[in-house]
Amino acid sequence: MDYDAVFWDIGGVLLDVDSVREAHTRFMERFVAAHGLDVNPQAALEQWRGAVGRQFREREGNAYQSAREAYALALADLAGRDLADDEWFPLFRETSARYLRPTPHARAVVAALADAGVYQGIVSDVDTEEGEFILSLFGVLEHVDDVTTSEAVGRTKPDDAMFETALSKSPVTPERTVMVGDRYDHDVAGAARHGIHGVAFGENADGSDASHRIDDLRAVLDIVGVRGER
Repeated sequence: MDYDAVFWDIGGVLLDVDSVREAHTRFMERFVAAHGLDVNPQAALEQWRGAVGRQFREREGNAYQSAREAYALALADLAGRDLADDEWFPLFRETSARYLRPTPHARAVVAALADAGVYQGIVSDVDTEEGEFILSLFGVLEHVDDVTTSEAVGRTKPDDAMFETALSKSPVTPERTVMVGDRYDHDVAGAARHGIHGVAFGENADGSDASHRIDDLRAVLDIVGVRGER
C-alpha cells in the first residue's frame, strides 16, 4: 500500500539524538566557563539534566511543559541565581547550531517526498520556535507543509489532541497517512488510535500497532511509493 502523507517526529527521527547529547555537553562546558562556576562541566551537565527531568516528570499528565523554561530554571539552580535570557540562550542556540545534525538521509528523504508531492507534517513534542529552528538548520522546513508542536496544542503525544490537530490541517485521510516515530507509545500507538499507520523507526518504536518497521529513513520512500533519493 502506498500513502499520500507522512507525519514526522523530530527528536530521534529527523534529529540525531547523539548530536543533542554532544551539543548539550559542549554548551555546558561553555556555560560553566562563561559564568566562572566552580564545578566540573560533566557534573554540571548531570545536575542540569536531572533538574530538567524533574520538571518534566512533575507536569500534569500530557500537559505541555516549555523546554526553554525548564532549561532556564535548571541553569538558574546551577548558577545559584536567576538568569536573564541573554546570559544563556544565545550561547545555547549558537552551540546547537554548531553541533546538532540530522539523522542520516533525513534531509534527502524529506526533499524527495516534497518533490513527489507527498504531504508532510511535523508532529513533535517541542517548543515551536525550537522545532522550527532545527528544521531550518537542517534545510527541511521549506519542504514540510505544516508543523504541529506541543506548544501550539498545549499537550504532548500520545494525547489525542496532537494527532487530531495534525489531521485537521492535512488534506489526506488517516488511512493514507503514516507517522514516523522513534517511540512506540507516543508515536506509533498514539497515531494508530486515529487510523494513521505507524512507522517504527528503531527498536524502541516497535510493537503490535506498527504497520512498518525501519532502521533507515530511506525505507520511508519505499513505504510511501516514492522511488529514489537526492
